[in-house]
Amino acid sequence: MSTKPIFVATHPRACSTAFERVFMTQRDTIQCIHEPFGDAFYYGPERLSDRFEDDEQARVESGFSKSTYSTVLERIEREASQGKRIFIKDIDHYLLPPNDLPASVAPSLRRIKRGVGTSASTNGETLANGVNGDVNGHAHANGHTEPTNGVTNGTNGTVSNDTANGVELHDTNGSATNGSATNGSATNGHANGHVNGTSNGESARPYPYNTPSEPGNPTVMPRALQEQFHWAFLIRDPHFSVPSYFRCTIPPLDQVTGFYNYDPLEAGYDELRRHFDYLRREGLIGPRVATRPDLKLEDESKVKETTDEICVIDADDMLDAPAATIEAFCNSVGLPYTPDMLVWDTPEDYKVACDAFEKWRGFHNDAIESNSLVARTHKHAPKSEEQFDAEWRKKYGDEAAALIRQTVDANMGDYLYLKQFAVKV
Repeated sequence: MSTKPIFVATHPRACSTAFERVFMTQRDTIQCIHEPFGDAFYYGPERLSDRFEDDEQARVESGFSKSTYSTVLERIEREASQGKRIFIKDIDHYLLPPNDLPASVAPSLRRIKRGVGTSASTNGETLANGVNGDVNGHAHANGHTEPTNGVTNGTNGTVSNDTANGVELHDTNGSATNGSATNGSATNGHANGHVNGTSNGESARPYPYNTPSEPGNPTVMPRALQEQFHWAFLIRDPHFSVPSYFRCTIPPLDQVTGFYNYDPLEAGYDELRRHFDYLRREGLIGPRVATRPDLKLEDESKVKETTDEICVIDADDMLDAPAATIEAFCNSVGLPYTPDMLVWDTPEDYKVACDAFEKWRGFHNDAIESNSLVARTHKHAPKSEEQFDAEWRKKYGDEAAALIRQTVDANMGDYLYLKQFAVKV
């Protein structure tokens, strides 16, 4: 049975927080970590998103302005040391440059020596080069300074001399950022007069990084690190996820979420599909498909074999048959299933959820106020595209409805592609 940290990769508004609450009930054996990579993606010195690029105050006030991809992994490693199975639910596009830009390894992850969840001593060896926040031997995690005796913890698979698992890394043509440092690393947070992405008082976007890329890897996370996770996927029809996300970026919810505009690039399906295909090609998932022994894929013979089968959950299937769907997921990733996982109705359950979801206020209200995962009484009645358009116009107006329609259409192909792998119960 697998004991690797489970990483459920998803896109926004996929009912993923309700899904996560199922596993938050198993606190004696499972340690849930809620959307940790958003800290680095939106706010930190390696940020990939432009959402808060021109709002330094918002980045600082988030508490995560010094979070890097390495410090996020340090947190995961610290929590793994408690001896419980790690369960991460996160938005997959937090690991990929937006708009299909070419990826290169996050600067803080260029030197990796150990695995997520391992307890091997580092003997004081520096494992990852500093990136605008590794200052005088201190690594910053989630906006707080943590002494590390010069060690940046956390990752697996040695990467040295610009190689990873025998695969040569290639330099990108991106301009130097995050401190114009040699080989992408900064010394004491300063290099050539550049500090924290600022040069001569002018803001410099951190991406593209001046770091090597891994051939075929669409993410900023080295393959050697991705091997350490047991990957699974959660999807939802864009007809429901896209307008749900849009609603979080307009009044009155935008005053709570802090997201004041809708960005179609945050839909997340394209990134999820490209990452999914990469994991398949690299033999990190598949070719077996959970609950689908008779499913034969056209390119199956070209896909490397792995012990971790493909596990894709469709949110609508989960809402129609929660018990069977959760049990199928547990069987696939190596977790014990019990029916009481689907109920969280105690004051302690409520407090745990409030604490876990605090940093993304406004996005998870329904999941926080819920007390169980039960089958909905009525399945979604089929709607024509014209009916969807009319519904969106009524709720949001003509201009917004047109934007929602454009985004839904742009992402349906990727959703349907992933849907073909979904578990059947």
